[in-house]
Amino acid sequence: MRRLLQRYGARWLLGLSLTALAVLQLVQLLPSESLARTDSFFAGLRMRLEAPELDPRIVIVDIDERSLAEVGRFPWSRDKVARLVEQLTGHYQVAAVGFDISFPEPDTSSGYGVLERLAQGELRQVPGLARALAGLQPQLDYDGRLAAAMRGQPVVLGYSLSGSQRKGVLPAPAFTLESLNGRTLDAYTAQGYEANIASLQAAAAGAGIFTALVDSDGLVRSSALLQRIGDGYYPTLALATVSAALGGRAIAPLWQGSVDTLSTAERQAGGLDAIALFHSEGKLRIPVGEGLTNTVQFRGRGGPAGGAFRYVPAADVLAGRAKPGLLAGTIVLVGTSAPGLNDLRATPVNAEYPGVEIHANLVKSILDDSFKQRPDVATQIEVLQALVLGGVLALALPVLAPAWGILLSLAALAGTVALNFLLYRRYDAVLNLATLLLLGMALFVLNLAWGYFFEVRRGRALVSRFGEYVAPELVAEMAENPAQYSMEGASRELSVMFVDVRGFTTIAEGLSPQELREYINRYLTAMSEEIRDRHRGTLDKYIGDAVMAFWGAPVACADHAERAVATALAMQATAARLSREFEQRGWPALRIGIGINSGPMHVGDMGSRIRRAYTVMGDAVNLASRLEGITKVYGAGIVAGAATRAAASGFAWRELDLVRVKGKLEPVAIFEPLGLQGELDAPARAGLQQWHQALALVRAQDWQAAEAVLAPLAAATPQSTLYTLYLERIAHYRQQPPGAGWDGVTNFDSK
Repeated sequence: MRRLLQRYGARWLLGLSLTALAVLQLVQLLPSESLARTDSFFAGLRMRLEAPELDPRIVIVDIDERSLAEVGRFPWSRDKVARLVEQLTGHYQVAAVGFDISFPEPDTSSGYGVLERLAQGELRQVPGLARALAGLQPQLDYDGRLAAAMRGQPVVLGYSLSGSQRKGVLPAPAFTLESLNGRTLDAYTAQGYEANIASLQAAAAGAGIFTALVDSDGLVRSSALLQRIGDGYYPTLALATVSAALGGRAIAPLWQGSVDTLSTAERQAGGLDAIALFHSEGKLRIPVGEGLTNTVQFRGRGGPAGGAFRYVPAADVLAGRAKPGLLAGTIVLVGTSAPGLNDLRATPVNAEYPGVEIHANLVKSILDDSFKQRPDVATQIEVLQALVLGGVLALALPVLAPAWGILLSLAALAGTVALNFLLYRRYDAVLNLATLLLLGMALFVLNLAWGYFFEVRRGRALVSRFGEYVAPELVAEMAENPAQYSMEGASRELSVMFVDVRGFTTIAEGLSPQELREYINRYLTAMSEEIRDRHRGTLDKYIGDAVMAFWGAPVACADHAERAVATALAMQATAARLSREFEQRGWPALRIGIGINSGPMHVGDMGSRIRRAYTVMGDAVNLASRLEGITKVYGAGIVAGAATRAAASGFAWRELDLVRVKGKLEPVAIFEPLGLQGELDAPARAGLQQWHQALALVRAQDWQAAEAVLAPLAAATPQSTLYTLYLERIAHYRQQPPGAGWDGVTNFDSK
């Protein structure tokens, strides 16, 4: 034992210390936002791995693009909505209708109000006009027609919550503060709302909130079942629609230890246990978490092709073309999947997920009493897993041979993941996984790295490390005098590049795993050779299908900006060549976007005790990443910052815009390199001059002159996203002028 302690004691102590840190993190004594984000990613991954099953009880009547083309632009007049309600409740005999739409203002599209004012004014002398209008009033009162269609039917309207403005009429609350008899409920609270006009709300069976709860990263992961406005607690659209479908009598909190009746529950001791929906056949018990919320169980990728819910075009319902068997007795949610109507939400399973399907998932969870939640004993289970996983690996890895250590680590991590998914699938238990995986990987890396750092000399290790990032000739140059080079942090003027594949998710879905591996390997190899071997850049890292590189370190070079731009142009040419080869093999085409920026950056060996990397950080780096992200907006293969453009004057540049990216207050000019100055032919130079003339006219708000210059350019190059974008902006600014104080800046709120 003494010999074992002498040989392995330090590693055992470090391993057990890492295990203790993991336990402290799990009990929230060492909270980590990064681990929380990783757990959110795993939660989305678990949902994506579940194959959707079509639920025939829930149907989405979709105001899709075909319906818009057939019926007309949205919002539709209320007589069309009334016809939709009459078809659903009368002809198709649905169980309930929930509108993921609100009607906060009267519908005046019939023109009756104008006719009435004329009859009382200029045309008051026309014989019989007032009597004729009175006869037409029921036909032209579109709000009245919709109210008549809803009256006595299980139709639930939707409404949204806002900051402080109050518009429209709220439905009756599910319950109030007074009915809680002094108890308190933690709920999301809103001061304002945009509800429905009084006549429609009075005719409807109820109303529900459709405002989404958005996490800090912009994703919708949960929904409040009830939210508080003033002294009342109001249900969300999903809960209100289920209540209408089941003939709900009341929605009330169930307290721990309570019985079925609310009055008895209020007299019991204990906290909130669940929310109950009392209906004609009994009671639905709905578990809720913090803030009366529930995690949304997303089923499928969403949309008509998602496979979880049947989508029926609204135009087919209006025309009576929909098969009655698809709708009879179902719970119908009326919403839209059309991109132009702005009801697509970012979710863990899809960045463009129809908002109406979020409510459909909640309806299904309520009906099935199937909510994925953290159980009360979740932390205890996770701590037990950490102790077993950490204890086994911390004690076994130091004494095992490398091959056996790798097998044990993989088996332990695989077992941890399998148990997590088993509890999720079989018991609806959501357990965190990131800390456990990080612990397992950290213990493996610790033991793997231990021997390495004691076996390799410091100088030799330095050159070997740099060989991962820079070209062999630079490594040879550094090896001659390694003392001149260091991985210690420093501030330098550098140029950095981010490269990403356009539409990689779609590409990955269309290839087999073996084809995808060959596809991405060939792409990364070609890009890396251009960066590292042909243009002496430093290859920083691969981030999935993305590549990060920089110039000017560790070996300094004054022309780092020119090298970065030349590399980007060569990479686009290489990508075009690869794309042709891929398409010949029946693979998806390859398109890449590149962002470049120059400026002061921190460069050095950075990271944690577990893993470090020679990389760059700073505002200039962040801006380069943002520029890569907006290449697709302008249809540009390469977008560079002003500092790069100034330092690489030998190239022909096209200014694209003045933008303010997320995370920066000051606007920056962005440019696209078109090639070396001497390589541009006369037509290209003339087109570039016309473009800059048009850009100047746009910034001067001379819309007519700008359009006159842009229109020929767009006609000559119809595939140009840039010209189309600016023509659309001109059309928008004509309708909504930006005003005299406009600075010409385009704001980007996403990364």
